[in-house]
Amino acid sequence: MASSYNRLIPLISGWPTILLFAGIGLLLGVVLSFTQQLEYSSTTRLLITQQLGAVDAYTAGRSAERIAEDLGNAVQTSTFYQAFLGASDGFDTNFFSSDELKRRKQWQKAVTTSVSRSSGLLTIRAFHPDANQANILAATVADVLSETGWVYSSGGNIAIQLVDTAVNSRYPVRPNVFVNGFSGFMLGILAGIGYILLQVEQLRRRHQLMHEG
Repeated sequence: MASSYNRLIPLISGWPTILLFAGIGLLLGVVLSFTQQLEYSSTTRLLITQQLGAVDAYTAGRSAERIAEDLGNAVQTSTFYQAFLGASDGFDTNFFSSDELKRRKQWQKAVTTSVSRSSGLLTIRAFHPDANQANILAATVADVLSETGWVYSSGGNIAIQLVDTAVNSRYPVRPNVFVNGFSGFMLGILAGIGYILLQVEQLRRRHQLMHEG
């Protein structure tokens, strides 16, 4: 018990150093956030249902969930991107690189999907530096899925319905300044603790060498 307390003494007395490192980490996290391009988001939702006949609600929900996941995965494919290009109206497609590998990474970052558990609710989020372009991106992805989603699903007798139109965020959501700042703060604390412990260890070794000498 006493040994553990003795180890804590340097950390307690060194709190100004730890706080300094935490402040530096916080500042770096915030500064690095603003060196990246700020992006708005636009969110829309689709409801996927499937006619399965006489089955229980749980089975129907799980089936719709699986189909929604299939559709979400399909959104990330090159085939879907080409369908998006054919349906996009008013979206600046120059936003995406002409290089295939770079374009795939940009597309996967620009459009994300998620599925509500045990349901067929598919949420689509689009990100863009321009809020209006983000809205067009999300709405177009939803339109393509609504009209041709059955092509990307292994399930039959499915219906895809838009339940929430695309809504934009009021402020940029990426990068997340709060999360980055907090992460920098916590990493700063750990760095400060590590620095103090390293100093204590170096001091201990010096004393040990002096006694041996």
